[in-house]
Amino acid sequence: MKRVSIDPITRLEGHGRIDMFMTDDGAVDHAYLVIPELRGFEKFLEGRPVEELPLITQRICGVCPEAHHAAAAKAADAVYGLEIPMAAEISRRLQYNAFMSGDHATHFYALGGPDFIVGPDAPAAERNLLGVVRTVGLDLATKVIRMRKEAHEIAELLGGRRIHPVSMVPGGISQPVTRETATRLEEIGRYMVDFAMQSQQIFADIVLGNQAYLDMVLSESYVSRTNYLALVNDKNQPDPYDGMVRIVSPEGVEIAKYHPSEYLEHFSERVEPWSYLKLPYLKKLGWHGTDDAAAHAVIRSGPLGSLNAGDGMQTPLAQEQYEKFYATLGGKPVHNTLAYHWARLIEMLQAAELVLQYATDERLLDPNCRTLPGKAVGEGVGCVEAPRGLLTHHYKTDEDGIVQSVNMIVGTTYNYPAIQMSVQKAARGLITAGTQLTEPLMNRIEMAFRAYDPCFGCATHALTGSGPLEVRAYGPDGALLDAIRRDYEGNITHPDESEVRR
Repeated sequence: MKRVSIDPITRLEGHGRIDMFMTDDGAVDHAYLVIPELRGFEKFLEGRPVEELPLITQRICGVCPEAHHAAAAKAADAVYGLEIPMAAEISRRLQYNAFMSGDHATHFYALGGPDFIVGPDAPAAERNLLGVVRTVGLDLATKVIRMRKEAHEIAELLGGRRIHPVSMVPGGISQPVTRETATRLEEIGRYMVDFAMQSQQIFADIVLGNQAYLDMVLSESYVSRTNYLALVNDKNQPDPYDGMVRIVSPEGVEIAKYHPSEYLEHFSERVEPWSYLKLPYLKKLGWHGTDDAAAHAVIRSGPLGSLNAGDGMQTPLAQEQYEKFYATLGGKPVHNTLAYHWARLIEMLQAAELVLQYATDERLLDPNCRTLPGKAVGEGVGCVEAPRGLLTHHYKTDEDGIVQSVNMIVGTTYNYPAIQMSVQKAARGLITAGTQLTEPLMNRIEMAFRAYDPCFGCATHALTGSGPLEVRAYGPDGALLDAIRRDYEGNITHPDESEVRR
């Protein structure tokens, strides 16, 4: 059986490849999204004071440090049994929603958007941010850059640094918010709302207004019927900072709703020999694989999960787009993988509206912004809805707050079984017997994972024993010269490398 690899896959955070195994007539038998990274944050956090973890775990990712910063701070709050003051709650929420809005803008315009704004079949050298600039014009490109700048300014104003903020500490935040800062936050919030609304119009014009694109979004090759998961408030509206975790079935029926600290009652994690990233699944439904017909226990998180698991948005403009989303795509729930892009823009709009709402809340200015820790309770779970999906930090400490064990499940990990399913389904749907393999065709397969905005740099799990490892050597012409592989038991082999590479 011949192997065809897309290596490396592009426009994502982290590294990965897609291996497709072809039948003799050229159709795809199986496809795997392989993640070769192993980082091990969970292990080297052991033995450290828990109050250090909000500063260390954000180094997992330079793209979404605020997500790990917030989840770690909330877990540390729980370790000490602390209720944080309202001013700290609002400040954290404001900072977090600004991050969400700016991060979603980055993915749409720089990572996912080129496939629509420039075109999925455009030359690879044009499917990037510069190609987007050439297509939409310098004026919009300037607004995109300003959007990112404004989001980073909020991180600096409230978090102390533009990247890797430091303000969220056990019990609240490190310093109160001034009136002058709040005035600037309101200005930024208004810009973010305007930008998010303009992005909705761009999506409507470029994607929804193009029948070929709409047909691609609705095509069966990009449909995966899964369960959906989101962090929601008491009205079942998506809330990126706090709430209960709600799971709905492929039919949209609630099948679980639990406090984030109860996650182990609902999820198990599976290990496969072809990837370093674990595959979470719903424990009560059991693992049945990632083929479409058997994936009863697979969930999807992130923007599409938030809309499908929620009962509406928190803010008025986002609610309008939410209603249009389902009216356009055939009702709720929506199973179309490429609809993640539109859902992401709706989340971006809600986050921008919340930034403005929190910036004008007088409670933000209360100087009482921290409850000092006392004796450690010994265990805590912190959970936020990161741009890529639910993020769970679980810490166990001794009575002095020294970390004994850490478990983290990031949004991309929750989504990994579904991403694997989507990649395989797209590959099988787009490559049938006799199909000519072209670069644009391969890009359309990549679009199946890119819709999730995956961050494989957050694949943080430690691995005991001898981990699988493959080393490849290539000549100056790109031809494979040799390969050597080590399996879980430490056995060394030279696999058959009669492969075709992109």
